[in-house]
Amino acid sequence: MSVEPYKRVLAIPGVRALLLVGLVARIPLTASGLVLTLHVVNGQHRGFFDAGLVGAAATVGLALGAPFSGRFIDRLGLRPVLLVTTLAQLVFWVWAPFLPYPLLLPGALVGGLLGLPVFGVIRQCVAAAVPESQRRPAFALDSMGVELSYMVGPALAVAGSTALGSNTTMMLLGLGLVGSGTALLVLNPRTRTEAELEFPETVPRRQWLTVGLITVLGTATAATFVLTATELCLVALLKDRGAQGWTGLLIGIWCFYSLVGGFVYGMLPRGRSPLLLIGLLCALTAPLGLVGGPWPWLILALFPSGVMCAPGLASTIDTVSRWVPASARGEAMGLHGTALTLGVAVAGPVAGSIIDAYGTGWAFAATGMIGTALVAAAVPFWRRAPQQQAELQLQS
Repeated sequence: MSVEPYKRVLAIPGVRALLLVGLVARIPLTASGLVLTLHVVNGQHRGFFDAGLVGAAATVGLALGAPFSGRFIDRLGLRPVLLVTTLAQLVFWVWAPFLPYPLLLPGALVGGLLGLPVFGVIRQCVAAAVPESQRRPAFALDSMGVELSYMVGPALAVAGSTALGSNTTMMLLGLGLVGSGTALLVLNPRTRTEAELEFPETVPRRQWLTVGLITVLGTATAATFVLTATELCLVALLKDRGAQGWTGLLIGIWCFYSLVGGFVYGMLPRGRSPLLLIGLLCALTAPLGLVGGPWPWLILALFPSGVMCAPGLASTIDTVSRWVPASARGEAMGLHGTALTLGVAVAGPVAGSIIDAYGTGWAFAATGMIGTALVAAAVPFWRRAPQQQAELQLQS
């Protein structure tokens, strides 16, 4: 293995700036959910159920809005969509601290619908900037950037809410989102290659939204379902063992494992099937509930599943970018974002109910096996995918 693939990707004009802006711009987004939760619990003095409803409303909004934002980018270009969503985030986060709970709930839904599409935009622009043969290390770098954002964003959310209060933190978060949108507006990365702009094509959705592509999206959902459930299980397990103060450290180490896995994956001579990588992620998560004794044993136990995280997600993005025509790349990346969000949304109540009823050990096992079963069910459809994609290329 060699770092040469990364050197070649970073030598492409505009890629370094794009990945750096993507890393920084995602930090406010990764903090937003926790900031809302802390505001409802600490600022409005309501319960976690009410906070969960606000978070669910924002999540549903993001899931519904992402494909529409991507489609508008495909049709109207990047800047109009960024301008509208940036202004929408400014309005919501400046006014949200002063909204009573009955208005905050629908406000979070609308704020999610008009969410800043940073995740999809960065991936769409990476696909336009990097030749197809070099996208695997490029998307590996992008996935590592996402991990870094998630290591920083929630920590800043807690620190800001504790030191400044939730109202001030929410307004600062809004300014951060405006900064993210402004940075992308100034950078204005291209969403299609010069060849794609010179010879535009329009492929009907029914031709590119194939069973194979839906299979990839479903696999991405399985990945975030298991990852979110794992995070919840870790929080519950450390609480049961009286080590709740070490939660941030343990999750940070888990994210570091993902960074290592993503770095190695980008250096491999060829990619791997997302079903294989995510199937391993899910299967290796199931036995975590068997880890007994002092909690530091979890540091070692998390390594096998942790290193599969970034490679698994990067492989799904790479596959979507290759299987979808340039004219629909924005919408497809939006659908990919929806698939990821769906896994996050479902994992909370499923894992939480199992933890409450049977304990964290069974929650690890059950969610890991559910994810593995979903991936196994996708295998027959995945085998049909190459033929479907060949037919799409002939039609386009």
